[in-house]
Amino acid sequence: MNFKNHITAIVVAALASVGGQALAQQKNEITITKQPSILYLPALVMEKQGLIEKAAAKDGIKDLKVNWRTFTSGGASTDALLSGNVQVVNSGLGNLLLLWDRTKGKVKGIATNSALPLTLVSRDPKIKSLKDFGPKDKIAVPTVRVSTQAILLQLASEKEFGKDQGSKLDTNTVQLGHPDAAAMLANPNGEISSHFAAPPYDYKELKTVPNAHIILRSNDIIKGGLSQSTLFTTTDFAQANPKIIKALLDASKEAIDYIKANPEKSVDIYREISGDKTSAAEILDMLKQPGMMDFQMAPAGSMIFANHMHKVGILKTLPAKWTDFFLPEASALSGS
Repeated sequence: MNFKNHITAIVVAALASVGGQALAQQKNEITITKQPSILYLPALVMEKQGLIEKAAAKDGIKDLKVNWRTFTSGGASTDALLSGNVQVVNSGLGNLLLLWDRTKGKVKGIATNSALPLTLVSRDPKIKSLKDFGPKDKIAVPTVRVSTQAILLQLASEKEFGKDQGSKLDTNTVQLGHPDAAAMLANPNGEISSHFAAPPYDYKELKTVPNAHIILRSNDIIKGGLSQSTLFTTTDFAQANPKIIKALLDASKEAIDYIKANPEKSVDIYREISGDKTSAAEILDMLKQPGMMDFQMAPAGSMIFANHMHKVGILKTLPAKWTDFFLPEASALSGS
């Protein structure tokens, strides 16, 4: 079963159950997903400092318990949302748009947390541009076809090969979480020679993998930046738990403000929770690179994504504006 049909089957089987559970009562315990990348630094700050719990307590929910689960791909986390095992997902825009479409608007975004650039890295010296990829040259992405990296690769292919050639490199992609993809890239005999990486994996690969070099960055594809980590949930959960949605928005803002005011302490939190052994000095150096402190709540580039996904048939419904696939509570954000 291909990924699109897999999602559709899960939606049909699970959505009614999820909605019923969410509407039953206000939650006093929730589970939120995250992924292994510094893109998710605001989530780690929220986790470490208990910001969601504190924000909820100010609004009358004194005993909210927040659990955090790490997934290596957005596809796995969206499955968990639809099966009712988690209440909030932190993943890429592509996964949000796909679920919004498949559930007919019953899954929507809360806010984004970052718009840091992503980088397509290759260790193969013969590959200097997209035109150099042969049929056997594999590219690791978190989820084939619908992850942020997969969509970016399609958009870049259209620019490189022509407007009807967005899927030209789809068969080159292989689904791997960032840690596994980075390990494969570092192995000279590994099957994967290229990785569309999120930070800090791209930074490490360029520093440590022989012959590693940049093919392109996400900011080369979408001018003005593109949101990466995006919080989303079911509309039934949001309607039953408005104070938790408000707490998520308030905590996101507090975490982003904290990161920008305290980068050194934020790096310490990242290293502690993620288990990343990279030195604090190296991570701070990475965050000084262009675009690497672009943590923000407003969606960036989301309609470019949506238009492309609709054009290639991944989305059946084309949203008229970004607020169509975000909750009303996010409408005050200056998104695109």
